[in-house]
Amino acid sequence: MARFLPDAADADSPLKADELQVLRAQYEKEGYYVGVQTKFNYAWGLIKSGSRNEQQEGVRLLSDIFRNAPERRRECLYYLALGNYKLGNYAEARRYNDLLLDHEPANLQASSLRGLIDDKVAKEGLMGVAILSGVAIAAGVVGGMLFRGAKRR
Repeated sequence: MARFLPDAADADSPLKADELQVLRAQYEKEGYYVGVQTKFNYAWGLIKSGSRNEQQEGVRLLSDIFRNAPERRRECLYYLALGNYKLGNYAEARRYNDLLLDHEPANLQASSLRGLIDDKVAKEGLMGVAILSGVAIAAGVVGGMLFRGAKRR
């Protein structure tokens, strides 16, 4: 039974404000007795948001579902990976995504997300190396200037 699962890039297209409001209203209406599906739908909408605070809330809700609703863990794994990816928590994103791929190695959605995570990690790693190299060069120049100044005295 194959279900449609969006490509990882789909997460970059947030819901319209009124669509997210519908999910929020349903979640708030159910209150203390909120159903797992309602909570999941709202968390999904929050993960897709462009707001960091909403994304964090989405990850929190999904973590709660993951702990308390074993039958929804598979879906939670993907969206926990995606939410952490969007928040820049690449180690957590990779951990959840790898758990999903361990159970479903042919999952195209998770494979797509793995590529995005790996690209971000590599890009940020190169950026970190460039920053450290720049700092080292600047320290060398300053050190050289100080050394020359000390020699002249």
